[in-house]
Amino acid sequence: MKRNATALWKGSGKSGNGILSSQSGTLSKTQYSYKSRFEEGTGTNPEELIAAAHAGCFTMKLSFNLDAAGFTADELSTQCDITLDGGAITSSHLTLNAKVPGISKQKFDEAVADAKANCPISKLLNTDISVEANLI
Repeated sequence: MKRNATALWKGSGKSGNGILSSQSGTLSKTQYSYKSRFEEGTGTNPEELIAAAHAGCFTMKLSFNLDAAGFTADELSTQCDITLDGGAITSSHLTLNAKVPGISKQKFDEAVADAKANCPISKLLNTDISVEANLI
């Protein structure tokens, strides 16, 4: 399996702007710029996209882990906070709220730990990854 996305940038780093498009069309000429990355401008930015990718990947991996353990989640809600500091992504923090009927805390924690370690985006990121998992 291969997926792709493209970036087109025009102008200087600070005053220029760009667009991002993805193979699926979900991103289609989506605006990004210095302001959307480092200030509060309109559009997306690479860190936001990494946060979405990590939250989605981790949550899907956890769902598969729960299936394998004989449980089906009513709901898995994950927020990912990416920290950019000194020109590097220094951490990815996942906050999970999960409704999984009948699962023990121990089984849940095992499934979460495996998802954290083994989702493909976690494996890609060379940074500190932490998880706050709440079974509700």
